[in-house]
Formats: sequence, structure tokens, C-alpha cells
Amino acid sequence: MLPAHHRLRTPEDFRAASRRGRRAGSRTVVAHLLRTDASQVVDVSPNEGTADPRIGFVVSKAVGTAVTRNRVKRRLRHAAAHRLDRLTSGSLLVVRAQPSAAEASYQELAADLDRCLDRLLSSAQTEQVTR
Repeated sequence: MLPAHHRLRTPEDFRAASRRGRRAGSRTVVAHLLRTDASQVVDVSPNEGTADPRIGFVVSKAVGTAVTRNRVKRRLRHAAAHRLDRLTSGSLLVVRAQPSAAEASYQELAADLDRCLDRLLSSAQTEQVTR
């Protein structure tokens, strides 16, 4: 389970990560990563005094019925909880499920999340090197 202090809650945080963060997609998920250092983001809500990475999930009705959407969310939350150590402190990650996530197994969702994170984190590192 994803600890409460690692969850995105406010619409502003979701919006900031989705609009200004880097994006990587796969067959079942699309991930948006926003690294929040003070110079980059001004209107992201404070994280209750901590700089822990936070993760939010978007699973629309296009994925399926309520039962299917909740199953996909549970699987993604579990997969993301095991990958928190890969995120830098203060970063925001939004994981959006694609309709194909409804038929995907936990292993497929986790592999797609890993693939997206690999792309996002490698592009973030190359961006830091070029600055």
C-alpha cells in the first residue's frame, strides 16, 4: 500500500505534474513526472513540511466498470509503492491508466510502469547534465 504522505491529493498538484512534467507512455499507462525544485515550480502545494515524492493515479471510466477501475488502481498503487525509492525527493508523479490496463496483469502493469519511469528518469538525468 502507498503511504498517505506519498499520495497526491490536490487538483493543483495533478494539474502541475500533468501539464509541466515530462511524459512517457506505454501500452497500459502514461506517466507524468515533475521534479519540484523551488526554481521550477511555484504553485505546487506544500507537502505537509516534508519533501517526500508523491504519486497520484488517474483511472477514467474508459478503463471499465467501477470494479475494474478499482482493481487497476490497487495494482498501480502497489506497484508504485515499491518504486518510491527511484524518485527524487519532492517530485510529483501522475500515473494515468490506459483502457488496455483493464486486461493487463499486475506484472504487465508493473513492467510498463518501470519502462515509463526508466525513460522519465533517464531523460531527467540527461537534462541535468546539459544544464
